[in-house]
Amino acid sequence: MKFIHTSDWHIGRQFHNVSLLEDQQHVLKQLLAYIELEAVDALVIAGDIYDRSIPPAAAVELLDTLLNTICLEMKVPVILIPGNHDCATRLSFGAQQLSKSGLHILGDLTKVIEPVVISHSDGEVAFYGVPYNDPMTVRNLFAEEVSTYDEAHTYLVDLISANKSPDISNVLISHCFIDGSEESDSERPLSIGGSDRVSYQPCREFDYVALGHLHSPQYRGEEHIRYSGSLMKYSFSEQHQKKGVTLVEMDSKGLKTHRHLPLLPLRDMRIVEGEMATILEQGKVDPNNKDYLLVRLTDRHAILDPMAKLREVYPNVLQLEKPGMLITGEQKMSREKLKRGELEMFRDFFVQVYGQELSEDQDDAIRETITALHKEEGVV
Repeated sequence: MKFIHTSDWHIGRQFHNVSLLEDQQHVLKQLLAYIELEAVDALVIAGDIYDRSIPPAAAVELLDTLLNTICLEMKVPVILIPGNHDCATRLSFGAQQLSKSGLHILGDLTKVIEPVVISHSDGEVAFYGVPYNDPMTVRNLFAEEVSTYDEAHTYLVDLISANKSPDISNVLISHCFIDGSEESDSERPLSIGGSDRVSYQPCREFDYVALGHLHSPQYRGEEHIRYSGSLMKYSFSEQHQKKGVTLVEMDSKGLKTHRHLPLLPLRDMRIVEGEMATILEQGKVDPNNKDYLLVRLTDRHAILDPMAKLREVYPNVLQLEKPGMLITGEQKMSREKLKRGELEMFRDFFVQVYGQELSEDQDDAIRETITALHKEEGVV
């Protein structure tokens, strides 16, 4: 049997106050195409379906339409768990009734030992879900003395291991941070100071472990313990990550193969670095000029309204950095250099506004003004 492992959709997310809903819809259409092309028997979503606990109405509508297509029209069961961005209670509304339509929402920690079993030609596969949780919740629900994320997660996984059948394949779905994994800037920390890390060792005895929370596709500990990564890039730190979903194939012996299926973004997220003039010329011929950009300007002189100039050729510049204008501790300037720097900056500013250089009299007047201001401030 085959199933697709995905996670961290974050439907409804905004990036620098720009809605990504259209971009998310674009990659989710590709997911639907993979479900049909690969004739999968199930779709597994390992948490963070929404970006926040109370998602916007448009995000709910998008997910509702998508799940209706997969479960009712394509007849493919969906198994999902809540992540730390989701509200487990809200996401689990109507779970018992929806399971009859093929939508299995595993959001109740007290039912972690109750799997969703999918039959196939070689037998059965049991899917167990461990939704996002913290030590306090596990301690209160199970009256167990757990004080760390690792202890809580280990307790739940051991509970499942003690109850799973050795005669069929078993898949664990969990939303957690496996210690030592690669993280990105867009992931919300589960706790402060790294205490949210959990060990991979308790997961080893499962045939496959479908993880969610970290946005980079990767495995940890053993190759069958995998993060599928997010559907698309959610920070500029992810610019080199290859986004997609994981196609998993099982047979009567357990895991057979796993394969990355790429998802192509509507607009990529990348970093462009260089001088303003070079970037502006590049933007005029860049076939992907609609991408979401972080621009790092290396110019060392002042530029009037650089964002407006950049958006003439790159309309989706979302962040601007000017490291060339920064003065590090090793570049401390003397007061005389600082004066010349201010004068040079004003000269550049004047050229930007009026299209011509200062006259000799204007230059002298500005120099005298800067000197007078320094005297008033006690700099000179």
